[in-house]
Amino acid sequence: MRHLVFSLGLIVATGSLVGCDALGIETATQINAKKEAEARAIGSACRYALRGIEDCFASNAKAGKAAVFEGWKEMDQYMRDNQLVGMPADGGAAKPAAPAEATGAPDAARTESSSSRS
Repeated sequence: MRHLVFSLGLIVATGSLVGCDALGIETATQINAKKEAEARAIGSACRYALRGIEDCFASNAKAGKAAVFEGWKEMDQYMRDNQLVGMPADGGAAKPAAPAEATGAPDAARTESSSSRS
């Protein structure tokens, strides 16, 4: 009797583990494959946006560098083979304006106080 209960429990446990794929539970290899594919896509997007590989690494620190570089190289070769010109990104390429003190320009408070004295 004990053997029958154990066998039945083992069959139920095995059946429930087989259903993990149907539930959308991913294995470690599936997760790693997705991360690598995403990093390659990041690399090729950086190349198409005319960004250097160093800038791409800096702005995507969590992505694997080897996969990012592989995607960048693949897109570079594709663009050369098909004579494509990249499209510079507008949002990420712009550098923030320097503060007024760093450029040597007078700040707004000094300008207002000097104009009110005149």
